[in-house]
Amino acid sequence: MLGASVLIGILITFLVIVLVLYLVQRLPLDGRTRQIVQVIVIIIGIISLLRYLSVW
Repeated sequence: MLGASVLIGILITFLVIVLVLYLVQRLPLDGRTRQIVQVIVIIIGIISLLRYLSVW
């Protein structure tokens, strides 16, 4: 049961990351700013996934 909740949490986190990255693509930003925002979103997403996997 615990494994299923962790898996669901990881899946939801991954879907949120993909959705935010998609929305960032839709924003009227220049290329450099968009790239910086995407890197920040990916870093936050990786940290969230590592928290779910109990690395921290």
